[in-house]
Amino acid sequence: MNNIHKYLEFKLTEEENNNINYLYLSIHRNNNNLQLRIYRKPTQTDTTIHFTSNHPLGHKLAAYNFYINRMLTIPITERARQQEWNTIHTIPRNNGFPLQIIHNLKNKLIIKTQKNRKYTHTNTMKEMDHIYMLQSTHTQSYQLIQKYQLKHSILSM
Repeated sequence: MNNIHKYLEFKLTEEENNNINYLYLSIHRNNNNLQLRIYRKPTQTDTTIHFTSNHPLGHKLAAYNFYINRMLTIPITERARQQEWNTIHTIPRNNGFPLQIIHNLKNKLIIKTQKNRKYTHTNTMKEMDHIYMLQSTHTQSYQLIQKYQLKHSILSM
């Protein structure tokens, strides 16, 4: 696969100390449980559009909308959620935002998330995401699905 293009290289990431980072998640394996946390690359700068810049407010808030929505929707522990909120809280401060705007955005997204959960639980799902897993990870994945009461179906391959 690495021979497709000379500037495109795929690398296999292996688990270290029961931990692996995948996209924006850090997945930690502890006995038979998986714990999720938000992962940021070491090169993350926490720079967003400055509040005093001449951009529409929606553009300035887009990054915070993503950060907060991710924090609210990913099944992470309450401790990890508080750590993420503390991290999110420092980013607008460093970019000139009044914190009240960020708190209002968080409250708005909490209400939206609760409405979406209520809708999902009262209606049947018409589309499903497919997760393919190896036999060795099946038990751990199933435990997460049960813990967070996710709708699922299991197909044999």
